[in-house]
Amino acid sequence: MPFIEVSSLSKSYVVGGRQLPVLKDLDLTVERGEMLAIVGASGVGKSTLLHVLGGLDTPDHGTLMIGEANLRQLSDEQLVSFRNRHVGFVFQFHHLLPEFSALENAEMPTRIARMKGAEGRARAATLLRTVGLADRLEHTPSMLSGGEQQRVAIARALVMQPSLLLADEPTGDLDEHTADSLHDLLREMHKNTGLTSVIATHNPRLAAACDRILRLVDGRFTPG
Repeated sequence: MPFIEVSSLSKSYVVGGRQLPVLKDLDLTVERGEMLAIVGASGVGKSTLLHVLGGLDTPDHGTLMIGEANLRQLSDEQLVSFRNRHVGFVFQFHHLLPEFSALENAEMPTRIARMKGAEGRARAATLLRTVGLADRLEHTPSMLSGGEQQRVAIARALVMQPSLLLADEPTGDLDEHTADSLHDLLREMHKNTGLTSVIATHNPRLAAACDRILRLVDGRFTPG
């Protein structure tokens, strides 16, 4: 049984008083443990799709199953809980809190979930060591390179041990060498944690590292 099942999913926005369709009757299945790349030009709806899959945005119509959860039937409160406990997000810009250390940033989702402080801190520290930041735990974002900041963001995304990782242009703001190292890290973390991952990217090297590629064109999928 697929881990993600999307059927006839549509999403539009009102722009300048006009309805702008972004996603158009999309069908999508993603197997458990798969690493899927979504590619396409800017503005075709890749970010919108990830936001819908992660419960950050609501589709106009269609069905959306993540595991056993029917996201269309969850209340706002249930969606918040679902996102925090089951979905990890990595964005192009890391969105780290500048006044907090790498460790404090990485453990933030555990605080939101009201996990015991020692457990959340231990999880975050372990992940930061895993992503190569053992000697950067107490550094604030301004003391870290762009690649290091994104590694903190990956640790933060995984600290709640989610089943789904959604990454939106995760290496889009990095130089080629740093991006390549992040590609390897994402693949390693995906494999070692049993994740299902959906990654929106312009980067052909990152897309090629995934199990499957789909291209989003005019709100619909074509093979990558």
